[in-house]
Amino acid sequence: MKKHSRRFREAVIKIEKSKLYEPIEALKLLKKLSKVKFIETAEVHIALGLDPKHADQQLRSTFVLPKGTGKKLRIAVITREERYFEAISAGADKVGGEDLVGEITQGGLDFDKLIATPDVMLSIAKLGKVLGPKGLMPSPKAGTVTNDLKNAIKEFKAGKVEYKVDRTGILHVPLGKLNFSPDDLYSNLIALQQSIDKNRPQGVKGKYWKSMYFSSTMGPSIPVDINMLCESSKQEYHT
Repeated sequence: MKKHSRRFREAVIKIEKSKLYEPIEALKLLKKLSKVKFIETAEVHIALGLDPKHADQQLRSTFVLPKGTGKKLRIAVITREERYFEAISAGADKVGGEDLVGEITQGGLDFDKLIATPDVMLSIAKLGKVLGPKGLMPSPKAGTVTNDLKNAIKEFKAGKVEYKVDRTGILHVPLGKLNFSPDDLYSNLIALQQSIDKNRPQGVKGKYWKSMYFSSTMGPSIPVDINMLCESSKQEYHT
């Protein structure tokens, strides 16, 4: 059995059992329960009625957190030499071609996001074993394989986030840092909720949204009332 710290156990006691919290109420509680010496990340974990083993029940997309991620993203770009200046001017932290491919092969992963242009994808195919487990392999679906370097770099710097259901049909998505206001975290949550609904797979059978929990990096999970989130999102969408 996993042993939790005294701090964690004290936080769990403050969460009412058998209660589904209103989204904004849960976010306020999440901030209140944080007692660690660093700024934690607020996370949302959403169970969807999906079986990713079926091609028509897979969910993978991107969206922009309107209030940002609260993290300074380090972006690396692999492209042709004639486009190095373009990438650097757009804000890339590291740019290269075969030299950067070689560096990554040797374990050089000092970046948070890797963007590549389509014309170099053959060169980086061999990086799958290194980048895949880290979730860093460029992909057109994730917006990280593109000819529009300027816009891609700008969006990821501004808070663009990729999400994908795991093999059990659950999404794990960061909403920002706990030093954000509850309203800002809620705005990010609404943007995610609308993206999930917009990209609903065709093969969904039965209930799409099943359950949702908030948690922080080191804290316990808080159950959230999904129905209240969906109603709030509809109201905000139409205002």
